[in-house]
Amino acid sequence: MVTIRDVAGESGFSMTTVSMVLNAGPAAGRISARTRTRIWKVAQRLGYRPNLYARSLRSRRSHTLGVVVFDLTDPYCTQILRGIQNHLRPSGLFPIVTDLQDDGSQFQLCLDMLLGRRVEGIIAIANPLYLDRKLLSEFSERSIPAVVIGRELADVPVSSVVVDNAAGTRQAIQHLYGLGHSRIAFIKGPKILVDSVQRWQGLESFAEEVGLKLDPKLILEIKGRNSTYTEGCDLTEELIRRRPDFTALVAFDDLSACAAIRALTKAGRRVPKDCSVVGFDDVPSSAFYNPPLTTVHQQLEMQGSLGAEIIEELIKAAAENRTVPPKHRKVSPKLVVRDSTCPARSS
Repeated sequence: MVTIRDVAGESGFSMTTVSMVLNAGPAAGRISARTRTRIWKVAQRLGYRPNLYARSLRSRRSHTLGVVVFDLTDPYCTQILRGIQNHLRPSGLFPIVTDLQDDGSQFQLCLDMLLGRRVEGIIAIANPLYLDRKLLSEFSERSIPAVVIGRELADVPVSSVVVDNAAGTRQAIQHLYGLGHSRIAFIKGPKILVDSVQRWQGLESFAEEVGLKLDPKLILEIKGRNSTYTEGCDLTEELIRRRPDFTALVAFDDLSACAAIRALTKAGRRVPKDCSVVGFDDVPSSAFYNPPLTTVHQQLEMQGSLGAEIIEELIKAAAENRTVPPKHRKVSPKLVVRDSTCPARSS
């Protein structure tokens, strides 16, 4: 490993001068530009790399950030993670990612592991089933700067980034209503998820405003802890048995929407000619489904970037011994219209 001593010997300058230049400290400004350029050229030629561990010991900062992901294989998590990494890259903060593998019992273990490595802050990509109030309170109790993405927080002093779920489903039903659809079926999310309640509120609010009747026979709810392709197919088949004349369907998420398209096609109903379908999430595969899915785009990369921006501010404040209140951001979603929706057929 090439050291500062090696660069000093090769360049002909003292170790003190070389150290000030390579560490880019405030004192480096007192050294001439010619000297700094000479030292950097020698360092690059020798292949010098700063010893971040030693630098952390001197500054008492690790310059690392913990990122807790509930399932790294979930497209929801991977898009948020990309936003986090893209924002952090120029900052010098290095993310350490830990995957719960959809197992809530691993949260405490992962948190202890990250804190044991002296991370300066934590971003948690939330699964509402696992990150309950008790777990989230761990962040404030341990005085660690933290941001939760995907969980709206009102009673916990932790910063958060969420999507406006109600605004998203409002756009979805407004789109169908504008296409002339009035007999609309719905696959609601599980009651246990906060997102489910908010998304249904958006649908109900718009329907009430325009006088659109929501037929109870055309409303079914996912019974499990989360959506599955199989249950999406089963619920759609039940909707067809109940009222086969519906011309549109709004699903809780893209997975349920794609399952609905499969079930409708199997029953001989063409999408979108016989029934338009709208999802929620805009996972990458939704654009390549048959037909490509009209869905609500959550701007997940933006959520990740906002979470990283907040945690940067919180870490800086902590390093300067400043106290700042939790920050809460709500991202506006946008409807992406593709080929799974079209005007309602005339009766």
